[in-house]
Amino acid sequence: MDQNTLEKLKKEKNAVILAHYYVNGEVQAAADYVGDSFTLAKLATTIDANHIIMAGVEFMGETVKILNPDKQVYLPDPTADCPMAHMVTVEQIDAMREKYPDLAVVCYVNSTAEIKAKSDYCCTSSNAAKVVGAIESQNIFFIPDGNLGRNIEPLFPDKHFINNKGCCPIHDQVTPDMIKSLKEAYPDAVILAHPECKPEVLDLVDYKGSTKGIINAVKDLDREVNIIITEEGIRYELEKTYPDRTFIFPDLVCKGMKQVQLDDIIDILKTGKNEVHVDPSLAERAKLPLTRMLAICG
Repeated sequence: MDQNTLEKLKKEKNAVILAHYYVNGEVQAAADYVGDSFTLAKLATTIDANHIIMAGVEFMGETVKILNPDKQVYLPDPTADCPMAHMVTVEQIDAMREKYPDLAVVCYVNSTAEIKAKSDYCCTSSNAAKVVGAIESQNIFFIPDGNLGRNIEPLFPDKHFINNKGCCPIHDQVTPDMIKSLKEAYPDAVILAHPECKPEVLDLVDYKGSTKGIINAVKDLDREVNIIITEEGIRYELEKTYPDRTFIFPDLVCKGMKQVQLDDIIDILKTGKNEVHVDPSLAERAKLPLTRMLAICG
C-alpha cells in the first residue's frame, strides 16, 4: 500500500499511529509519531483522534488505553508481548508493603495494567531518577526491571532500594566481555547503551540512557563510529537522523517488537480488529501512578 492510500485510510477513520523505536523501519515510516516509552505516554494524553493504533507490545497498548479510556486503542498484534512485564507479581508487592510500611512501589512502564494498579509511581528509562527523586519514602521497591533500579540506586544513597529480579532478556544478555571486544574491534568508536543493561556493562560505556537519549547523544558525542547497545530497531531513526555516521549493533532483537507488521496496521484501519480493552476499575487504579509520573516529569 502506498503512503497516500494509508493517509486516506487514517483520515477516514480519524486514526493516529504511534510507534516505538524498536519496531520495524517500515512501521516507523508509516507512523505519525515515533518515540520512546515516555514520549509515547505523554503523546497519548494529547492526541486529538478517535482511534489510536499503538505499534508496540501489549503493555504499550494497555498504557495508551488507560490514559485514554474514551478512545478506541488498537494493537497490530495482540500476542506481541514483553517478557519483563510479567516478571513481578501482585503477591510480591503485597509482601513488600507488609515488610516496609513506608514503601513506595516504583513501576517501570514495561509492566501489566494489573501491576501498575498495585504501584505508587510509574517511570520510564528516561525519567526513573527524576521520579525517585520526587518520592519522600525511604524504601523503594523498583519493579519489574532490577537492572534499571540498580543503575539509578547510586544516585540516592539515602534511600533503600529493593530491586526486583526481573530484566529485559535482550539487554540482560549483554556482558562486559562483549563491550570489551567491541572496544578492541572499534577503538575509535563511542559506545552508547540502554540502562536496562547490567550496571557492570554501563560502567564500560561512554553514554547510558533511554532510546531517545541515545539518539540525542550521538549528536553531542560527535563521533563517526557509534556502537549502539540496545534493540536494533533504533537503527532506522539513527540512520535517518545521522546519514553521515556509522552505527554498529550487536545482535539484540526483540521478538515481540518484530511481530508488529504494517499489514496488521492496515487491517486495523480497514476492519477495526484488535481493539484493546482494560477493565474500567482496573484502568482507573492503573492510571494513578501514570498520572503521577506525568505530573513529576511534565
